[in-house]
Amino acid sequence: MIFGITTTEWVGYLASLGVLISFLMKDIKVLRLVNSVGCALFVLYGILLGSIPVILTNTAILFINLYYLFIKKE
Repeated sequence: MIFGITTTEWVGYLASLGVLISFLMKDIKVLRLVNSVGCALFVLYGILLGSIPVILTNTAILFINLYYLFIKKE
């Protein structure tokens, strides 16, 4: 616990920050990459919380981002 914040909460804050920062990107590839990091952190956060909706939603978004980054290649 750092500053009275648990490790789980830190992961949640970092995930939120990653997703928030991704929306400031002008380049769609960079946006998808940064958003993917945020989503991956949200998946970890969901696992730590035991929250299936958080895990499922962010896993789906992560796979969509990866599809466009590596398969479709916009």
